Amino acid sequence: MEAEATNFELTIIVPCFNESPRVTGALSNISSACASLNLTNYEVLVVDDCSSDDTKEVVKNYIATLPSPHNFRLIIHEVNRGLGRTFVDTAFKGRGRYCRLVCGDDVESAETIATILSKLGEADIVVPLHPKNIQGKPLFRRILSKLYTKLVNLISGYNIAYYNGCPLLLRYDVMRWGPYSYGFGFQADLLTRLLDEGRTYIEVQVNAEHFEKDSGVSAIHLRNLLSVGHTLLELAIRRVRRSLYPPTPEMLAAARTGALFGED
Repeated sequence: MEAEATNFELTIIVPCFNESPRVTGALSNISSACASLNLTNYEVLVVDDCSSDDTKEVVKNYIATLPSPHNFRLIIHEVNRGLGRTFVDTAFKGRGRYCRLVCGDDVESAETIATILSKLGEADIVVPLHPKNIQGKPLFRRILSKLYTKLVNLISGYNIAYYNGCPLLLRYDVMRWGPYSYGFGFQADLLTRLLDEGRTYIEVQVNAEHFEKDSGVSAIHLRNLLSVGHTLLELAIRRVRRSLYPPTPEMLAAARTGALFGED
């Protein structure tokens, strides 16, 4: 089956849920990062995930001020789909060979985004490491993040240094293997699945300042715990399956061909 032809080298997906005070900062950082790399063959898909504030109006006004607005497109959800599903669903609407999620809450600086995008094409996956200079993240959250990374590596059998960043991926892979997990657990789910499929990766240190949004809501609640538990269970099942039915070189080569040329 032949996939839709790509018109861009890169699709950047920006999910937003009540981000009217911050989304223009995120979009400006994307534009600045791409300009610093002389990257012009890209598109930005901004998704308003059923916000109750005026996020979509803010995005429309921002796009209207751009000298080349054709690179930006606003997608509006009438029902909230959550971060993971929004990312996967929007990948099907993109036209880039590669894609990356940039959250609409403006936590990544232009330098951070540029550091990751500068590695485009060097591997199937570009994995950002934990930012060295992170502002606003409590010590308890940092400890939980490290514990989560250790658990994912222990269960999956891999050795990735950080799973909660937003990697640069082949868009085909997001469409083909993307999970519908809720919360940031989908990142580990997708990344380990792509490693199962034999994808190559590099890890890139992000040195620029990175901000943690203070939402006033604790990350430790039942929905997030269930999401993480589901992700870890899925990783365990896949590892057992991988041990019982290891992929053959022919299977890995076929998956690789599909990723590069949009064919199954």
